[in-house]
Amino acid sequence: MGSVIRQRRGASGPPGYANDPWWVRREHQPASMARQLRVLGKEKKAPGSGTMWRAAVPAEQRRLITSAIDSAEEQLLQLRGVQTGQTSDVARRLLRGLGHSAGLIENAWKRTAVMAVNSGVPLEEVARWVDMPVKVLREMLTAGRQEDDS
Repeated sequence: MGSVIRQRRGASGPPGYANDPWWVRREHQPASMARQLRVLGKEKKAPGSGTMWRAAVPAEQRRLITSAIDSAEEQLLQLRGVQTGQTSDVARRLLRGLGHSAGLIENAWKRTAVMAVNSGVPLEEVARWVDMPVKVLREMLTAGRQEDDS
C-alpha cells in the first residue's frame, strides 16, 4: 500500500529501497517475538507491578485517561487563536483556557496514578514519579475516590 501511495505521489522510499513494495515503516512493522520478550523482561525488572498496562488497567479507564489528555491537548491548541485583541481580553481568555486545560491534565494524572496504585505499583513509587510527598498523594487520591462515591 505504501509503495502504491509513494508511486502516485511521485515520491521514492527511503535511500536504498527505491520503490520496494515490501518496505514498511518501522512503526508499522510487527514486533518480533524476541523484541516482545525483551519488553516483557524489562517490564519484570522495572520497578512497579511487573504487569503490562493493558492487562492491569480496564479499557474504560484507559479510554477516560486518553480522553482527558486529548481534551487538554485540544484546549491548548485552541488557545493559539485567542492571541488577538486587547491585552486584558486576551489574558482573560488565555488564563481561563489554561485553567481549564490544567484541570483536564490534573484529572488525567490522578486517574493514571490511581490505576498505577490499583495495578500494584507501591504508592511510594508513584509519589516519587509525580514528585510529591506520599502523604499528600494519598490524601489527593482518597479525596478523589470520595468524590467519585458521592
